[in-house]
Amino acid sequence: MNYVIIGNGHAAIGVVEGIRTLDKDLSNKITIISAEKHHIYSRPLISYFLQGKTDLEKIKYRPDDFYDKNGCRLLAGKTAVKINRENKTVILEDNGEVPYDRLCVCTGSRPFVPPFNGLETVKTKFSFMSLDDAIFLDKAITKSSRVFILGAGLIGLKCAEGLYGRVSSITVADLSPLVLSSILEENTSKKVRKHLEGKGINFILGDTVDLFEENAAVMKSNLRVEFDVLVLAVGVRPNTHLISECGGKVNRGILTDNRMFTGVEDIYAAGDCTESFDISYGQSRILALLPNAYMQGEVAGINMTGGNAGFENALPVNAIGLLGLEISTAGAYLGEVTEYEADGIYRRFYISDNLLKGFIIIGKPTRTGIYTYLIRNKIPLDSVDFEALIKNPCLNALGENHFKCLESVV
Repeated sequence: MNYVIIGNGHAAIGVVEGIRTLDKDLSNKITIISAEKHHIYSRPLISYFLQGKTDLEKIKYRPDDFYDKNGCRLLAGKTAVKINRENKTVILEDNGEVPYDRLCVCTGSRPFVPPFNGLETVKTKFSFMSLDDAIFLDKAITKSSRVFILGAGLIGLKCAEGLYGRVSSITVADLSPLVLSSILEENTSKKVRKHLEGKGINFILGDTVDLFEENAAVMKSNLRVEFDVLVLAVGVRPNTHLISECGGKVNRGILTDNRMFTGVEDIYAAGDCTESFDISYGQSRILALLPNAYMQGEVAGINMTGGNAGFENALPVNAIGLLGLEISTAGAYLGEVTEYEADGIYRRFYISDNLLKGFIIIGKPTRTGIYTYLIRNKIPLDSVDFEALIKNPCLNALGENHFKCLESVV
């Protein structure tokens, strides 16, 4: 059996480990095609690399011998440009070909850069999605650098955190009036903004760039922002073209069944390039989250060997820190709102039809896995002491029936 994986992120590692749970014969080779030249690393840690809290060794997601121990051949610095489904080969940018018996596409996503007027005049500009982005940005900044980050989402704010204390000033702009608008609502967004402004980060919200002039941005509001370094963190787009061009179904992301099968013979897909059925919203969405990517990859790997696994009960879950402020979110923001604030922790719950649909917690959380358990398993709230859980997520408030199920999440 000849297994091939396009991509070398968390989903790809899930595929490898999924394959090896059933197929332990290392003569059945796994070929990994990676556009990046690095050993597998933990992408969420690139802001900590900028801060100096980790390095090129500690950021690795698996040990140096991971590929050898799992019978993998890593084609580093190679870009896949086409899948030939008739010949069952992957065509590389250098015209090389890699044959496959089973293939998994784990191509992730790429930065989305709108066609801003004058952007080509800016010489020192970066994205912030890869380790190379962090390495190049690290080399470009000095203590006197004025950094302008376009995008106040997760990528932009993690970049700001990585640069904090290393540059002269950080200004973050976004067309949305809210920071972290994809995972927060107005009240919680204001709390996060206030915290970051207290650290000296400047925000320009509800505004966007009209024109770039080499080292300045003229905003739609006519505000002029001068900078030395520009970071473009406006958004991302899933890399779906390999599947769409070989006949697979694509919406915003690659469409698969719960076995991560694309519908194209012997081709699977996993990770940020795919859509998953979000049980909290009741619809298919892109859930670009590390745990989901790994689990999808593991499911795909098991099924590539002829096993039987399914990716079920997906929902968006985030746990991030920003300059000392912890933020946890999960599920859908639908239904009636219940709030509770004490001891520096703000909790916001969304409840509909006697079910917890979602939550937002600002401040250092404890046992948020209990809340996620309630959402994922659709536990009726009148079957637990939810009033007690709002104030203190403890097992006693759940009752004995849930103890064993929760041992792995608290």
